[in-house]
Amino acid sequence: MQINIGSFLTKRAQHSPNMEALVIGGLRFTYKELNERSNRLANAMKSAGIEPGDRVAYLGLNETEFFDLYFGLGKLGAILVPVNFRLAPPEVLYIINNCEASKVVVGTDFFPVIDAIKGDLCTNSIYALGDSIPEWAQSYSDFLASGSPDEPVHVGGDDDTLTILYTSGTTGKPKGAELTHAGYFHEAVNLRATLGDVGTKMLMPLPLFHIGALAPVPHCVQFGMTMVFQRAFDPAEFLQLLATENISWFGSVPQVLMFLRSVPQFETFDWSSIRMALVYAAPVPVTLIKEFAEKGMNVRQLYGMTECTGPAAVIDADKAIVKAGSTGPAMFHCDIKLVDDKGEEVPTGELGELLLLTTHPMKGYWNNPEATASTIIDGWIHSGDMAKMDEDGYLYILDRKKDMIISGGENIYPAEVEDTLLSHPAIADVGVIGVQDEKWGEAVKAVIVLNKEQSLTQDELIEWCRDKLARFKTPKQVVFAEEIPRTPTGKILKRILRDQYNQ
Repeated sequence: MQINIGSFLTKRAQHSPNMEALVIGGLRFTYKELNERSNRLANAMKSAGIEPGDRVAYLGLNETEFFDLYFGLGKLGAILVPVNFRLAPPEVLYIINNCEASKVVVGTDFFPVIDAIKGDLCTNSIYALGDSIPEWAQSYSDFLASGSPDEPVHVGGDDDTLTILYTSGTTGKPKGAELTHAGYFHEAVNLRATLGDVGTKMLMPLPLFHIGALAPVPHCVQFGMTMVFQRAFDPAEFLQLLATENISWFGSVPQVLMFLRSVPQFETFDWSSIRMALVYAAPVPVTLIKEFAEKGMNVRQLYGMTECTGPAAVIDADKAIVKAGSTGPAMFHCDIKLVDDKGEEVPTGELGELLLLTTHPMKGYWNNPEATASTIIDGWIHSGDMAKMDEDGYLYILDRKKDMIISGGENIYPAEVEDTLLSHPAIADVGVIGVQDEKWGEAVKAVIVLNKEQSLTQDELIEWCRDKLARFKTPKQVVFAEEIPRTPTGKILKRILRDQYNQ
């Protein structure tokens, strides 16, 4: 028996046909209804010539149609390529052509993007959501309706690719991580084994091109949960859904928690009714974890990579407060080790590059054997992150290897400095980079975004840092900005910061 994620939905529909599966955009679907939609999509795609291994790109917000594609293409053995909708048209063009998509499905918000690049696309087979269909596209609704609701023959699975997720591209062109049916299955098992029973209803505000939003989907289907998705993060709707949908847990990034903390409802909302928040993509300041813990909610920080099909380490609020800065021990079905530049394991407490061994690794990077070979060595995924591990096996991510600052021979990790600066009451966001310095080689430069109606000078901040950071870690330069450039998953775009402020 092969593991096929499309079969997950079929089985859940057989066992729990009337269970609510998906709430999205004001619409509600049972597992039976969601499965019938995926069958229609699979049968329509097969009739249109889609074969196992073919790629179909999706450019759109979180919509019901995404789930048609995810499960329907999975049943066919075909591959879904979710495209980051925040990218510029040339970047979207690169991804669609790089994966050699046979078809493109596009949401109404992004018709102008496809219109701008359609002449250079590798395919002219485009399906548009909504009622007003551009002349260069076909109606997705009509296409879906043309397919039979009968269960198709399921093809492929196990180590066959189910999705290609393109990485953020913080250092250049994005690379397409091939994630498999078996990888998504084992990630679902790993989440359950590590987190335990998280309840029956998930709220997800993150976009489905992000592994933090996509990895929980097979987990929810396998264990019979209801998935509540926002089409896009809307703060007012998010709070309303928390209050009215009996949510037991939600996914997040630190910026979502920062917003929730800042709204008036933070003080009155019953946060203890939420079993946990799983936070992805970037470190969560301990002060933020404490504030939610005091309200009765367990903020569990996850460390992972797209290349791992999701998280590889997790820490709950109690431990995060005691072991400040840690992302926790490895998840149940993951191993981690830290190595030096020669590939030798470093002693406990010493700095090394983090390597990950999981039951759910990517197959490799799409059409990029060189990048695959340099990332996966003897089964271990080389993360590029520098970390330490304590005697209890708790991991401390210090920074990206390439972002390390060397000042006067001392290694400085921007994430540590950023975490300290974020505890200043006037600071809303911060990015730290190294800039050339005649005396020290490199010096620390902080780019600061202030909270509204707050003021702060460079001298005041440097003085504030005096008893909180070593002198060599304290910013030598401070600049104030309107925003910090970040990827859609919340990671700071250090390359852009360096381009703007490295002087």
